[in-house]
Formats: sequence, C-alpha cells, structure tokens
Amino acid sequence: MSGRTLVAGIGNVFLGDDGFGVEAVRRLAEHAAELPEGVETADVGVRGVHLAYRLLDGYDTLVLVDATARGGEPGTLYLIDATAAGAADAADGAAPPDTVLDAHRMTPDTVLALLGTLCAGTGAAPPRRIWVVGCEPACLDEGIGLSPQAAAAVPEAVRTVLDLVHRTHEQTPDGDLVP
Repeated sequence: MSGRTLVAGIGNVFLGDDGFGVEAVRRLAEHAAELPEGVETADVGVRGVHLAYRLLDGYDTLVLVDATARGGEPGTLYLIDATAAGAADAADGAAPPDTVLDAHRMTPDTVLALLGTLCAGTGAAPPRRIWVVGCEPACLDEGIGLSPQAAAAVPEAVRTVLDLVHRTHEQTPDGDLVP
C-alpha cells in the first residue's frame, strides 16, 4: 500500500506544551530524506479549518501529532488509532453536539467532524487510516517553549512517526500494518 500520507503537527506554540505537535513535525521535517514517497509533513498549528480543507485533496492516511492529555505522566507518548472515531465523524457529517466551530481552537475530533461535513458536500473521501501521536502535557499555560518533559519526548515522537509511516506504507492488502 502506498497511498498519500499527511503528518500534521497541531497546537498553539504560545501555550507551552500545546505546541508539542508543531515542534515534533518541525523536527520530523529534518528527516525528510527518511520519509517514504508520498508522505508529506505540515505545521498546521491552530489552523484546523485549513487542515480539514487540505484533507479534501485525498490522503489515505492522516497522522496527527498533538499534545494529548490522558492522565499519564507528563512526557508520556501515546499512539492512538483514531480511525474508527474519524470514520464515524466523517460518516456523520456533522460537528459533535454543542460544538461551536472556533477556527483557532479546533480539536482533532472537531476537525474530523468538519471534514465529514466537507466530504458530504463535495463527494471527497476522508483518510482511510487516522493515527494520533500524542504527548501528555506538563503545562498548557501561556508561554513559548515546551516543558522539559515534553521537549524530551520530541525525539521519540519523531522516531514513532517515522516507524508508523514506514509500516503504513508496507501494509498488507487488507490494510493491516506490518508488525
């Protein structure tokens, strides 16, 4: 399998560890020669609407890199298969209940819901696989720069994304990742 893949760094660099995805994708871009053909990187930052529209260009796989608060120790990395959630949002074609679309505060699930609406209106297809490489934040207060825990997790996040995109591009015909 060798469809197009987008690796998108998400977050607000003015809110401490919320800028994790942006920094990790910036560092990933330094390894561009190691990326398989068809893999693109993008610093999306807080431009969720832009990301949703870009996905209309047709990507088989989406990898979101973001700060992800799940209750673990700060700096903990998570690899989340969000395919089912993203597919449900795209099929639904509507934003989650009680969601106000704020272009600068769009969470990944809100972006995927907007993508569903856009796909329904244009006939485009959402990514077949959606992954989140997340880092448990230590601090989301106003301020530029990552906490020591999140900064220390960036190299491992880059390795995780590199491994993931290589495995994604070596999928079996039914779409399973090669172990």
